[in-house]
Amino acid sequence: MRIHHLNCGTMSFGVCDHCLLIETRDELVLVDTGFGLGCVRQPGKMLGPSRFLMGAKLSEEQTAIRQIEALGYDPRDVRHILLTHLDLDHSGGLADFPEATVHVHGSEFRAATATPSLSEKTRYRAAHWGHGPKWMVNEVAGGEEWFGFRAVRDLPGLPPEILVIPLPGHTRGHAGVAVDTGDGWLLHAGDAFFVESSIDPVRPRTPFWWRVYETNAVLGETYRENQRRLSELKRSHGHQIEIINSHDGAILARSVDR
Repeated sequence: MRIHHLNCGTMSFGVCDHCLLIETRDELVLVDTGFGLGCVRQPGKMLGPSRFLMGAKLSEEQTAIRQIEALGYDPRDVRHILLTHLDLDHSGGLADFPEATVHVHGSEFRAATATPSLSEKTRYRAAHWGHGPKWMVNEVAGGEEWFGFRAVRDLPGLPPEILVIPLPGHTRGHAGVAVDTGDGWLLHAGDAFFVESSIDPVRPRTPFWWRVYETNAVLGETYRENQRRLSELKRSHGHQIEIINSHDGAILARSVDR
């Protein structure tokens, strides 16, 4: 499989929106969508006041659909989208791929579409899925493990090399996406951490302002525990697994430059 690293949104302080475009044998798979065309053209409806808090620098050229076209692909070949979670900076491009099946972890789907708490209402924008996506809700079952983490395998329509790894905390149903590249594993951990130093295998540390932002986590203790587990994963299996996230620009630059 070939993996393209895309920046599908730029925000304040150099924060990026790191998404993946995966070429399988027959189709394209997108991991997160970042900001979509609707966010650029109707920011009030699609993002609300949060766009000012994030300092979103909206650009049509940065949308996943335009970048996929620039790579020479037909966006209609994006048959599957895997979401780490449904925060507005991760799901804003869903409507650009109406034919794709959208995979989301069950507890995240329920948190966003059932009765979200007051704090959760500010992070989810129902307009992102107002077009009626073809949802495929996954759940952990069977007790399968991936390097000590529970895993969702056998995702309908997807090759066995792609797994969902539940990493709750930032949101109730936040999850990572693990891909067996043939040369090792790539784990997109979404917002399970914001800067790479937070999961340093020797001396993990999070800069002060990111620690302040992390208080936004829905399940704070679970979030911190998963960071500890990711640090241990990197310490024990860093030679087998590359761990990336959504918003660390240095990680994105390193991934694109390879």
